[in-house]
Amino acid sequence: MTQAVFLSYASEDAEPARRISETLRAAGLEVWFDQSELRGGDAWDASIRQRIKECALFVPIISRNTQARSEGYFRLEWKLAVDRSHLMADDQPFLLPVVIDETPDASARVPDRFRERQWSRLPAGENAEAFAERARRLLASDPAGSSAAPEAAVTRRASPPAHGRSRLLTWLVAGLGAVVVALSAFIALRAPIKEPAVVATTNSATEAVVVPAARKPEPNSVAVLPFTNLSDDKENEYFSDGISEELLSVLQQIPDLRVAARLSSFSFKGKNTTAQEIGEKLGVENLVEGSVRKSGKSVRITVRLTRAATGVQV
Repeated sequence: MTQAVFLSYASEDAEPARRISETLRAAGLEVWFDQSELRGGDAWDASIRQRIKECALFVPIISRNTQARSEGYFRLEWKLAVDRSHLMADDQPFLLPVVIDETPDASARVPDRFRERQWSRLPAGENAEAFAERARRLLASDPAGSSAAPEAAVTRRASPPAHGRSRLLTWLVAGLGAVVVALSAFIALRAPIKEPAVVATTNSATEAVVVPAARKPEPNSVAVLPFTNLSDDKENEYFSDGISEELLSVLQQIPDLRVAARLSSFSFKGKNTTAQEIGEKLGVENLVEGSVRKSGKSVRITVRLTRAATGVQV
């Protein structure tokens, strides 16, 4: 993990985000904020995800613009940061929400995890020196860091008890590890299936034309589809997507296993598409799909490996 601060913001808030970035940098902190990188593509998406995994502090910028937008790439960044925070100790500083206007705390359209943290109010991104000092102290592991900002600039929120969350997540990560091992072993080590050529006959009993079989997807290839959220709380969509993304990320590290990019596989979310169609469009042999159901302290995750060409569960 680096000592960098990641700024996440709606595109309309680029100027206030720039002011906060300049103040943090003036305090000697490394900041990941680059307006020139606000572009699409799998490479850019992978870079953003990697930075969220590696940054030391994640600063979501909350405003009337984030209130007005029900969709946006910043919301994916928020979700990824929240998913990562669930694997951290409760006293580990990571999420540092910032409000840059009069957006009320109670009605802010943010993940619940943000409400458990201190919120700093920096109107229009100005007067961020106290916030920069607080961030610097947190990165220096100064116990006083969490109270370095003045009371007028910070809204304090009590963190609820963990209720066994750490133990649950430990088992969850272990379970995903077992799934990865099983999937990679089956996909990578199985014997390839040879597809026969198609023989087309004519009226002549002695004449036959050999037609090559249709082009098959790459061997040892897989796409991880977004897991279905079966929980009563629709907000757990963040969690089910996070499970899919974590599994995809780990599978990508396996040598000789080609994994479809996240943007490509998640493009089928909510669409009534067959396994054969997905396999053809992504050029993969196998599909990993599943569901997540959270109830109280329990999480039930079902994972299926399906042969794309036939739609048969392996």
